[in-house]
Amino acid sequence: MQGLVTVFGGSGFIGSQVVRVLAKRGWRVRAAVRTPHLAHELRPMGDVGQIQVVRAHVGAPDTVAAALEGAQACVNLVGILHETGKRKFQTVHVEGARNVAQACAAEGITRLVQVSAIGADPDARSVYARTKGDGEDVCRRAVPSTTVLRPSIVFGPGDGFFNRFAAMASYAPVLPLPGGGKTRFQPVYVGDVASAVLKAVEDPSTAGATYELGGPDVYSFRELMQIVLRETGKGRALLPIPAAAARAAGVLGDVQAFFGLSPVITSDQALLMERDNVCGGALPGLDALGVRPTSVEAVVPTYLWRYRKGGQFAQPQPA
Repeated sequence: MQGLVTVFGGSGFIGSQVVRVLAKRGWRVRAAVRTPHLAHELRPMGDVGQIQVVRAHVGAPDTVAAALEGAQACVNLVGILHETGKRKFQTVHVEGARNVAQACAAEGITRLVQVSAIGADPDARSVYARTKGDGEDVCRRAVPSTTVLRPSIVFGPGDGFFNRFAAMASYAPVLPLPGGGKTRFQPVYVGDVASAVLKAVEDPSTAGATYELGGPDVYSFRELMQIVLRETGKGRALLPIPAAAARAAGVLGDVQAFFGLSPVITSDQALLMERDNVCGGALPGLDALGVRPTSVEAVVPTYLWRYRKGGQFAQPQPA
């Protein structure tokens, strides 16, 4: 069995897949999560004793240091899509990343993989994108050999994108298209992201590099909504919404998020929707990591059937 990797956010959508591939490869894995009692499904992914689940919060440096004790590598997957309560972008994406990176430096860990996002930029208008960029910077300052992975929208069973809009199509008469639905995305399969993380952990040549992770195809937001409607068999209208109106609707979403509700869109997400979320071509991608990207059409139908009338035994119908 190989050395020990600590995975912060190991119980999340991407994290659970990262834990799985690391364990399959023979690594011992310490999944550092906020609520260990909710991460019971992780241990059976490996041999007895191979996967350890510990309580850690990236905002609490002492718990971060304890989770990294004895580790040879670290993966930080912790992030939020919108702010709520005390969980702010600055606190999670920047201060949390700094705590992880500084603890790695103190422990002598040089293999740090920071999972960021396409569009991460310290000068971005969106607070999400800006803090993601700042998070990359603080990691590199503490651990110069940090490998940064920037995925586009990540899809797969249990994702928060296709499932979210498929559920919305089950009750809403229309699906909104912020900015007219013209924003482009390059969805990447969660299994491919996990494989990229494994490569970054094991391959010293990835040290200090930044990779943009996107799938084989680029879609407009409208085209992604059409896929949702086709696979769920829902006859819903697609309603274009001007960017200014989307930002206004985002203010209502901010209020919902403040009270702990799940918003359709926040004002910050409305800003994100005004910029394409695709690989720019200047940075290496999945191919440089030896990963062959998986298409949306190969995976999404395998889990969106649950939203069809008749479930898995019903054939997709033109929406």
